[in-house]
Parts: sequence; C-alpha cells; structure tokens
Amino acid sequence: MTSSFFAFIHHVAAFALVAVLAAEHMLFEPKPSLPVARRLMRLDMLYGISAAVLIGVGLLRAVYFEKGWAYYSASPYFLGKMALFAAIALLSVYPTIVFLSWRKDVKAGRAPQVSQGRASAISILMRLQLALVAGVLFAAAVMAKGG
Repeated sequence: MTSSFFAFIHHVAAFALVAVLAAEHMLFEPKPSLPVARRLMRLDMLYGISAAVLIGVGLLRAVYFEKGWAYYSASPYFLGKMALFAAIALLSVYPTIVFLSWRKDVKAGRAPQVSQGRASAISILMRLQLALVAGVLFAAAVMAKGG
C-alpha cells in the first residue's frame, strides 16, 4: 500500500507540474495586469513545489519502494528521463528569476513590465519545457513496459 501511495503522489505531482507550466504559458504576456502578475508568481511557486515533490517522491520510490536504485540507474530510459527533467529544470530558471524580480512592483501595487525580447525568451523557454515533457512521458512509458 505504501508503494501505491507514493506512486499516486508522484503522478499527482507530475500532472500538477505540467498543468501549472501550461497555465503559466497561457497567462504570460509582456505587460501583465497586476492580478495576472500575481497569478503567474503563485503558479511559478506551485511549479517549483510540484517539481520538488516529483523529484523527492521519485527518488524515494526508486530507492526504497520500487526496484531499487541499481535497477533504475542501469536503465538508459531512466537516465534519459532524468536528463530531460534536468533540462526542463534548467530552462525554468530564467522565467522564475523574472517572476521573482516582479515582487517589488507587485507589492507596490504596480503591474510589471517585461521587454519584448525577454518576453519572447520566456515564451520560448516555456514551450521548450512543454516539448521536453513529451520526451519524459515517452521514456516513462518505455520504462513501464520493461524497456
């Protein structure tokens, strides 16, 4: 039962991460209103929490509740999945830094402004993250079938 509980939490965190990332992408704009800026900042915090839960529970599952670290670390699909997830994490750093930079403006009741160049970069980074999620899902599917 413990293994099933951790699998459930792992999957909820994964779906939450993707949902939050998709919501961020849909809401993001160069000149967000104050409510949208607040929502984006909260979503980005949820994104980080989801990622932390996903990693933490995933490691617990791999080491203690599933087949063991030796099994997973020998799987090229697991290693590929981890590499893709690391790439997603790295791609999320810049948008998070920008969202965190909005704190002063938002606390002061001002809507933040993002240059067109920064806005384009953030949109591209979010799309790349969403695209890499497809690779993570493929690797997970292959792993589930014993690959």
